[in-house]
Amino acid sequence: MAKKKKKKEDDRNIVAVETALSKSEQFIERNQNTIVYTVAIIVILIAGYIGYTRFILEPREKEGLAEMFMAEKYFEQGDFELALEGDGEYPGFLDILSDYRMTKAANLARYYAGISLIMLEEYEEGIEHLDRFRKRDQLLGAMAYGAMGDAYWDMGDLDRAARYYRRAYRYEPNNLTTPVFLLKAGLLYEYTGDYEEALARYRRIDREYPDSNEGRDIEKYIARAKASK
Repeated sequence: MAKKKKKKEDDRNIVAVETALSKSEQFIERNQNTIVYTVAIIVILIAGYIGYTRFILEPREKEGLAEMFMAEKYFEQGDFELALEGDGEYPGFLDILSDYRMTKAANLARYYAGISLIMLEEYEEGIEHLDRFRKRDQLLGAMAYGAMGDAYWDMGDLDRAARYYRRAYRYEPNNLTTPVFLLKAGLLYEYTGDYEEALARYRRIDREYPDSNEGRDIEKYIARAKASK
């Protein structure tokens, strides 16, 4: 009896599969042209993207990075106006942004432009550039958030400054940028009189980053915050 029942169930399953296959075949027959066109469009889009990336975008990436070398030199020298605007012979970061859109070179130029503008006390425009900067790099991402924190502090918006310092030291923690922005956050909390929060940041540096530049001097900050309490 059990064998007969199992055979009936198997027969029903086979019929169900055959029915489903039949319906699929009918659907394909009815929509054959649409399916062919859809597949063709997908293939064309993929081929177009690969061609655009390889033959247009990648060469523009290299050209943009090569064109930016003098602006980077001015930036390193602290001549932020020339870094932004160029010197008439070599383009500045704003030119790279305009001429090489959608490239990594333009994204890097946006970072440099944001920092340069903040250094020139053009805070809001600098913040806008850094906010639009695609933060994929571990160090530059943290530096961008930290610079935005600096700008808000200079503008007197201490709540936002604290928020962006927090984003900076939480962004892909590492031994270089994390202790820098933990320290800046601590200094900001000291400035506002919140010594408990300041101590928490200083102690984290002492605990997690003792070998960093900030960690080597952190005891004096801890002592000062304790005394201020």
